[in-house]
Amino acid sequence: MEKAESELEKVLSQLKSQARPENLPALSKFGINTEKALGISIPVLRKIAKDHKKDHLLAIELWKTDIHEARILASMIDDFSLVHEKQMDLWVKDFNSWDLCDQVCFNLFRKTPFAFEKAMAWTEEEDEFVRRAGFVLIATLAVHDKKADDERFTPLFPLIEKHSNDERNFVKKAVNWALRQIGKRNEKLCNEAIAVAKRIKEMDSKSAKWIAGNALVELNKKVSKFGKGNDAR
Repeated sequence: MEKAESELEKVLSQLKSQARPENLPALSKFGINTEKALGISIPVLRKIAKDHKKDHLLAIELWKTDIHEARILASMIDDFSLVHEKQMDLWVKDFNSWDLCDQVCFNLFRKTPFAFEKAMAWTEEEDEFVRRAGFVLIATLAVHDKKADDERFTPLFPLIEKHSNDERNFVKKAVNWALRQIGKRNEKLCNEAIAVAKRIKEMDSKSAKWIAGNALVELNKKVSKFGKGNDAR
């Protein structure tokens, strides 16, 4: 325990030495919650993370600090094989900024065996960032889980359709992202995604119409490439 505390203090000291408070106003303009942020860039955090790979205990302690960049760093260094559902459910409730949500889902959560299950569960939660996390997980799984069968993704279309009328900005962008990324996996899923997008477009919702219109532009281009035998997967 003493060793873990010593390592934590060392990393926190390193983070504070890299603090750039002058960056906070610009980050805030991008919708990032800077209340407990230090203004450290992602490349700098990745450089620090290289010295602490797969350190589960340190990751847990970093998360407890409530410092924005410390939590992002925690997602970079944690050992996904030691992450349990309880940790995921606890951390997702702490999401208070879209970048923290996206970084944790991409760096860590998508690699766990619970990713698909949590994606489906979190999209049904009312909290804005928990729901966003569900759709961000779907998007990142669609991009990075190359071995997953189409059957893992088809049950996610109804969730996308159901919540496409969520007018909250951080949710609707994640819903759109999820729809596009599933459709880009292969021709079959692309055609399914286009059909879903067309149904969404008919909904009486500004969010739904934006999600569908934006997705259809990309998906229609992609399906034509698939038709020429250019299957990206």
